[in-house]
Amino acid sequence: MGATKTEEFTVKDNKIAKYAKALAHPARVAILQLLIKKQACICGDIVEELPLSQSTISQHLKELKEAGLIKGDVDGAKVCYCIDEKEWGHAKMYFNQLFESFTVKNKCC
Repeated sequence: MGATKTEEFTVKDNKIAKYAKALAHPARVAILQLLIKKQACICGDIVEELPLSQSTISQHLKELKEAGLIKGDVDGAKVCYCIDEKEWGHAKMYFNQLFESFTVKNKCC
């Protein structure tokens, strides 16, 4: 397997890629939408809301947490998840900058 060469890119480019990877699955988008809608920490409710197994949801939560978009607090035997406000703000800023940087100057395609 080849090297990813992520060190060849800016910190900003790597952050955008990290967030994009976390958003690259519809289940993770659905989990984020659920957390946003509830505006609270959610534990077992996620499994009841989505048509996925506990283990699948756990894997998606792990990906979102590794990207920093969510955080989890241990409450006894449960882990409760919610949006990480600080990291969410960074992701929003980076994506907004990326999308707003495009302006149509001349049609190329």
